[in-house]
Amino acid sequence: MNYAQLLLPDFSLILCGYLVCRFTALRRPLWEHVETLVYFFLFPVLLFQSIVKSPLDVHAASLLMGAGWTLGLSGIAMAYALPHVPVLKRWIDGRVHASSAQVAFRFNSFVGLALANRLAGPQGVQLIAVLIGVCVPLFNVAAVWPMVRHARRNLARELLRNPLIIATASALVANLLGFSIPPWLEPSVTRIGAASLALGLMAAGAGMQLGALNRAKALGVAVLAIRHLMLPLVAMVIARLFGLSAVEATILLVFSALPTSSSCYVLATRMGYDGAYVAGLVTLSTVLAMVSLPMALGLLR
Repeated sequence: MNYAQLLLPDFSLILCGYLVCRFTALRRPLWEHVETLVYFFLFPVLLFQSIVKSPLDVHAASLLMGAGWTLGLSGIAMAYALPHVPVLKRWIDGRVHASSAQVAFRFNSFVGLALANRLAGPQGVQLIAVLIGVCVPLFNVAAVWPMVRHARRNLARELLRNPLIIATASALVANLLGFSIPPWLEPSVTRIGAASLALGLMAAGAGMQLGALNRAKALGVAVLAIRHLMLPLVAMVIARLFGLSAVEATILLVFSALPTSSSCYVLATRMGYDGAYVAGLVTLSTVLAMVSLPMALGLLR
């Protein structure tokens, strides 16, 4: 499978946003409004649709769900622990870590769905939809918490006001209750989701300042090492411990090596943190996934 070709559209949109913002009249103020639109409307609709469209069979997928949560909690724990690593902590700024820790465990669901479909067909899509449905709420809360804690805000209030968490929680409830999007509404919702992906990636590129990565090189290396090296290794162990089937193990390994979510940049920016630094990490993660995905599947074989 050509992973570079699969990841090229995401990387191209990030590059396009960077070039448009730097070399045309569509400067930074315009993209700030685009970020607001993506964060409060377009991306929540996308999350809701992604979770609702594939019914969750809780009993049949219980082992995979447990493996997904274990993998997710492992990534969160490693990301949170970085400021406490003896040698590394002297190079880590608490505020920068609060906004970039999410890069270590969040994932690009669109790339995951495309890969699952190519590797295992409809069964693979259904299995990765289970992982998306159970892990997105956990990851969104884990992404928000360090930023809320560092800024000394009220966690419950921030979670209740976070449109991504609201969309995810309501979608899970709707899924379990058997709700589905009406056929006449689905084309419009699909177009909104596609717009959120394109605009979110372009906004990440527009906000990107590659020089910003120099401000915290050690942290950037550590976060991306967790995302693209440590998590695939942990996933291999978890797949064996949980006794997953061959297809389930394949999907878990793919899930562990995905590029990070483009909405990391949007969330960091909307909460008043260094969006340029996070956007740089998102870009590098997209490139590194071209290596980590083949590596993950190689571990499985």
